[in-house]
Amino acid sequence: MHIEPGIVTGAKLAIGHATVAGVGLYALWLARREALRSGLVLLIARSLIAIIAVFGFFEVLPHFSAGVSEVHFIFGSTLFLMLGVAPAAIGLAVGLALQGWLLAPADLPQLAMNITTLLAPLIGIAAIARRSIAPGTRYVDLRYGQALLLSATYQAGVVAWVVFWVLVGVGAGAQTMAALVQFALAYSVVLIVEPLVDLAVLALARWLGAGHGAVLQWLNPRLSAGAA
Repeated sequence: MHIEPGIVTGAKLAIGHATVAGVGLYALWLARREALRSGLVLLIARSLIAIIAVFGFFEVLPHFSAGVSEVHFIFGSTLFLMLGVAPAAIGLAVGLALQGWLLAPADLPQLAMNITTLLAPLIGIAAIARRSIAPGTRYVDLRYGQALLLSATYQAGVVAWVVFWVLVGVGAGAQTMAALVQFALAYSVVLIVEPLVDLAVLALARWLGAGHGAVLQWLNPRLSAGAA
């Protein structure tokens, strides 16, 4: 989901700054709400977990270039389920920024676009969860279909934003469409793996909740307690 350097250039980069301003302000509002609900200490702790995890996802796990973008395992829906939307948003944004500043400075001009690509689908699945999951439902009790829906929706959102940035940058020529197909085919690995990881992580959280409930207190409160 790292847009390759040189695809979006010049004045078009301003579109990325505009979109990241929108999702960033909303993420800050979510963080403020989470701090009031759970406390600032827990918000910081969960956000640090997310930042470390995201940095590790991008640098340690397999990743490769595919046409117009790099393919990474992101686990955005996993972070959402385990840590909550605000810590997940902070982790994705800060983790990506650190990765760029420390290890991939060529990606910095695209940073705003790449953060939007990660955060907009996260905000989207949070909205879907509010509407499709009953308020009293613990996330450990989600049906597999519900978890798969959230994961697949997040991945589809990432792909859609990559396509958008490429079309903004270079248009819809034949070569561009071929590169997008190459990216989509490569990204299918992520589409298969990440939903399975979500199911495995929820199963682990369910097991921890049965005998080690204190562990979950540092994670998303919605995991083991229904929300009003």
